[in-house]
Amino acid sequence: MDPFVRRLVERLHDPRAQLSRNRHFHAFENPQGKVALRISKRLKSLQADIARCQAEGSRPIARAKKDGEGKVRMELELKRLHARRVTQLDQAEFELLCALPGVADAVTREE
Repeated sequence: MDPFVRRLVERLHDPRAQLSRNRHFHAFENPQGKVALRISKRLKSLQADIARCQAEGSRPIARAKKDGEGKVRMELELKRLHARRVTQLDQAEFELLCALPGVADAVTREE
């Protein structure tokens, strides 16, 4: 992941940073800024689903793929919806996800 994109995503998730998209529009109008916004929204959505999954009594599972690309497969069972959410994250995205409150303790990691 590009260091600029990673820093933007970290700042978007940091409650102390208060990085406003309106005030800092110049940072988000370039392609890297758009990628950072897309990643941020995806991680926030996953964080919310992980919280729902845990509240319903399930444990989210993260499996490292063996393909050498460093991808992490996340599986979430959402009992209330009778659904399963499966997504693949880059290793850097997974690290950013685990840095969000309540995620690292909730996720079961399998190799």
